Amino acid sequence: MVKRTSFEGDACPIARSLEAIGDRWSLLIIREALFGLRRFGEFQSKLGMAKNILSARLGSLVDHGILATAPASDGSAYQEYVLTPKGRGVFPVLVALRQWSEEFDDRPSEIATILVDRERGRPVKKLELRAEDGRLLRQADTTLKPRPAPRRRPA
Repeated sequence: MVKRTSFEGDACPIARSLEAIGDRWSLLIIREALFGLRRFGEFQSKLGMAKNILSARLGSLVDHGILATAPASDGSAYQEYVLTPKGRGVFPVLVALRQWSEEFDDRPSEIATILVDRERGRPVKKLELRAEDGRLLRQADTTLKPRPAPRRRPA
């Protein structure tokens, strides 16, 4: 097996994110955890993953602080995987990927579900990137600049 290059120390936040959640299985595990799955067998059954791959991905998500393990809620000897705040923070990323696919997929009519507001039952509005003052931003309206150096505290 070819060893992957690690992006853990990369200066780019996108590359660093990919280190933690950058493979399809990890994103699908997080998706299912957001829908309430917690047990190894539930993930394996729903996703149809090989057990060794699922075990490795769950371990990586735990190591990256996206999932945590907890005793089974039914009191059995099993453990469950629960999303941490960091893991729940992936939700907007998954919504953005979903909306991108809904817009650009070659066969959007084959997408089986739509994301709706639970309270009103209405489709969720497309995510938008906005400036601090509320202006809608496009890619051409943004740029990257160096992060300011942290201020030193007087001794």
